[in-house]
Amino acid sequence: MQLIKDVQNMLDSAPAVNAILGVGPFDDFASLAGALFASLTGNHAIGQTVAETYCADKTLAEMSCYDIEETARRNFEPGGASATVLFSRGIHAVMAHRVAHKIWTNGNPALALALKATCGRSFDTDIHPAARIGAGVWLDHGLGCVIGETSVIEEDVSIWHNVTLGSTLNDDGPRRHPHVGRGAVIGAGAILLGGILIGKGSNIAAGAIVVEDVADNSLVVGCKAQLRGKARVSFTPSEAKS
Repeated sequence: MQLIKDVQNMLDSAPAVNAILGVGPFDDFASLAGALFASLTGNHAIGQTVAETYCADKTLAEMSCYDIEETARRNFEPGGASATVLFSRGIHAVMAHRVAHKIWTNGNPALALALKATCGRSFDTDIHPAARIGAGVWLDHGLGCVIGETSVIEEDVSIWHNVTLGSTLNDDGPRRHPHVGRGAVIGAGAILLGGILIGKGSNIAAGAIVVEDVADNSLVVGCKAQLRGKARVSFTPSEAKS
């Protein structure tokens, strides 16, 4: 895998960087992820759990590689995908969730929640392991991101820091958190509450409070968010837009 070669070359060419990161030996994505998480969390057991989960599910590794590629593309990351996987807190949070979600769906909620809690302290996020997140999500910074249990995030969504996908506390059913459509862009500090549908390609402005459905390709702003015409921002590859 080219990503593994590029990461190894980066670390070999900058010994001071690896002296700080402390990433142990690796030869594939699973072992890289395990070594990285052991270092970032200071917990060898987390690194082992991450490595074993990725090793057991190659599709999971492929999904994370796509997350990394898309984050590097949208964020104009110096150093590309290799720098993104090493240095991006948002990617680390997404990788942690993917592992926790896999463990959750495999029927081990206690381990999934333990991983969520521990990685959440390291990356300053709180993403419930039951939340469903599609490939190509970009958590820019990742700090303060809260995603509730029944949330659904489709492919190629971009989310800034301090975003909340929460409930209104008026519903305890299976759809009490938002469903975010493909390619939506959610600005910093936005709060989305309840079992609402955020349309594909829509833009939620920074600081908006959204409690109603948002139509496809729309821009909403304010508290509570108001329609302001067509969406203006998209990070979705042009061939994927529809």
